[in-house]
Amino acid sequence: MAQQTDDPQADREAAFVSSDDLPADTRRGGDVRTLLSPKTAGSTSGFMGVATLAPGDRISEHYHPYSEEFIYCVRGRIDAQLDGQSHELGERQAMLIPLNMKHRLVNDGDEEAFIVFHLGPLAPDPKLGHVDTE
Repeated sequence: MAQQTDDPQADREAAFVSSDDLPADTRRGGDVRTLLSPKTAGSTSGFMGVATLAPGDRISEHYHPYSEEFIYCVRGRIDAQLDGQSHELGERQAMLIPLNMKHRLVNDGDEEAFIVFHLGPLAPDPKLGHVDTE
């Protein structure tokens, strides 16, 4: 006998998305692709994606008033400028950026950097989730 549930997530299916199928977002620098989000996968608690930064590329300073940001560096290294202080994030290292912390990511090395990011929880409105400061 099937178990009854009031959970609206109970009938959902897994979502699969390829970064090759999504356009690059370059508005803030780098090649950013949001893979799993409410729009692409129906997520309800956050979103994740990948970013590629060529040598000299940067993602401009911004902050998230509703979300923590988790970043994992797969390849290369980046200078994570958090509230004006530089921190190196190298291959196979991760960092957590708290709510409201201004941050900028810079590839000041000589090889391409590739990172995976996740933000959560979601802002009440997508327009409120990302505040540019430069």
